[in-house]
Amino acid sequence: MSNLIPEVISECTVEVGCDALELIIEPQEKDLGGFSVRRVLPTRERKMVGPWIFFDHMGPADFPAGTGIDVRPHPHIGIATVTYLFEGEILHRDSLGSLQAIRPGDINLMLAGRGIVHSERETPQLRNSDHRLHGLQLWLALPGSDEELAPAFYHYPAADIPTTNIDGVPLRVMMGSAYGCTSPVRTFAETLYVEAHLQPGQRLTLPDAPERAVYVAGGSLNARDTRIEQYALAVFRHQQGVEVEAVEECRIAIIGGEPLGQRFIDWNFVSSRKERIAQAIEDWQAGRFDTVPGDSEEFIPYPTH
Repeated sequence: MSNLIPEVISECTVEVGCDALELIIEPQEKDLGGFSVRRVLPTRERKMVGPWIFFDHMGPADFPAGTGIDVRPHPHIGIATVTYLFEGEILHRDSLGSLQAIRPGDINLMLAGRGIVHSERETPQLRNSDHRLHGLQLWLALPGSDEELAPAFYHYPAADIPTTNIDGVPLRVMMGSAYGCTSPVRTFAETLYVEAHLQPGQRLTLPDAPERAVYVAGGSLNARDTRIEQYALAVFRHQQGVEVEAVEECRIAIIGGEPLGQRFIDWNFVSSRKERIAQAIEDWQAGRFDTVPGDSEEFIPYPTH
């Protein structure tokens, strides 16, 4: 999805908890007209967790018939976007000619590389009825050697994502390897992305990774004596055996992986080189990006702030 919030760096409340925790990020909710978004990455205090450079929680948003998500074509470079829905549906189109409905449990990974354009809208059937949208939008920064890869699009149906159960806690290993499972979703560096659903009192030991964080999409957790509330992102230090415990029924996303070094971000463009971002801005303003087949009449202009 396009970065619809004008300020890329989110202003968040940051707390420091127990010794296993580096910090807790509590995002502010932004109303985008019809639905809300909570941005937990990047913040001034923490730009990335492993290769993850952008993390938005959208919704839940209820749309009456005749309204819904309508994100016009917009560009990306230097990243791979990862879209995952809890509820609802998004119709993805891109400049490669991809046309794919994203539904709950699926993972859509769009490799922007040297440049891609996409839109996110809805089918007429969905828009003509009352419906709800709820999900996560994440961006993966790419290693320097992969930033200029040819763009590509990958769709992984829900049935292809491996599941397991650890001491009664159901898990989905969305990306990377954890808990004895390896996801088929393409990665470009060491990457961790796991979803877990805990009942009150259940505990889960976090998988090891150079950098890790836990996002509480619903409910609340304890990390030792520190409470992690709903919609907070808890960034953990690199310690083994870190355990979280559900205070109430909760759904969490565990993200992490290897750090990639400094990345610059401007609107929808990410790169290890400022001059590459400047070139992408110029190319978008000059109309040098490819258009989206079947959705070429509109576009989102580069924001002038």
